[in-house]
Amino acid sequence: APLPQYKVWVKPGSEQSFLYGNHVLKSGLGRITESTAQYQGVVVYSMADVPLGFGVAAKSTQECRKVDPLAIVVFHQADVGEYVRNEDTLT
Repeated sequence: APLPQYKVWVKPGSEQSFLYGNHVLKSGLGRITESTAQYQGVVVYSMADVPLGFGVAAKSTQECRKVDPLAIVVFHQADVGEYVRNEDTLT
């Protein structure tokens, strides 16, 4: 978690939404690493620098500044809550 080049921090109100498998919206975006390109893999952190999971940037850093608050900025791929959600189906 301390080594990724591209990081995204989500606001406390959006952490739970991300951990339930939802994408990150612009309204839930706290910070994003400068020069993040569109479709770049990113690690998603809470504002307290706790890694929550990873995803793909739906917008570049420059696009994130201009988009609508309800636009998706990070596509969800995996998170730390998946084990709890899928515990019954794991073998």
